[in-house]
Amino acid sequence: MQDYGKRFLIALLVALCISLLFIGGTYSQAAEMKKELPGEFIWPAEGVITDYFGTRGGTHKGIDIAAPLNTEIKAAGGGAVSKAYTSNTYGNVIFINHEGRYETVYAHLNKILVQEGDSVKKGQIIGKMGTTGYSTGVHLHFEIHQHKWTVQKEFALDPIAALERSHMPAAGQPEASGNRTMDKKALDSYVVKAGDTLWRISKQAHMSVEELKEMNGLTSDFVQAGQVLKLAAGN
Repeated sequence: MQDYGKRFLIALLVALCISLLFIGGTYSQAAEMKKELPGEFIWPAEGVITDYFGTRGGTHKGIDIAAPLNTEIKAAGGGAVSKAYTSNTYGNVIFINHEGRYETVYAHLNKILVQEGDSVKKGQIIGKMGTTGYSTGVHLHFEIHQHKWTVQKEFALDPIAALERSHMPAAGQPEASGNRTMDKKALDSYVVKAGDTLWRISKQAHMSVEELKEMNGLTSDFVQAGQVLKLAAGN
């Protein structure tokens, strides 16, 4: 019985050690995979957001921005063109590497205006919007990846969250987005502009997203350019 007890105790200790190693490895991997949002990008195109990050069962790793054919596509940040080619799925696509920190993807273009190896500046026109590749309408499919793009897209970031971060004012400073600035006391309504999100509008109107949705009878977070939102009850 003593031998059996010793064997059982040894087996228990071994199992405990293995579990601790597994937990430690998982924690290290999770820490290593922690994703940080960039704070220097601009919107790559004017238009209406028609699909969001994480839809289609989690497989959609970017956002879709719809606008007329040949709408200008701009580099979201400065960097070097790492790829510019035609893909079966992405269609005419451009990849820009931003000093090894991020890589952005611009897909379904009608025209590519840069080539691999080119250096581009933030805001530089790099292509024209189209519907090439696996696409059902004219739009830009835009992705942001931490470090680099991979087939598995495990480093993908939510572009809206990243772009919102890029336009957040510093603590104690006013919103610096020009005609997007609003004062809830002065305005009773707001006309949605291209690239707007409920999060941005609610922050500028000094209310929560939930309050804004309830006031306007919205059942989703989707808004489109030209839509008029009430900012005051009874309006």
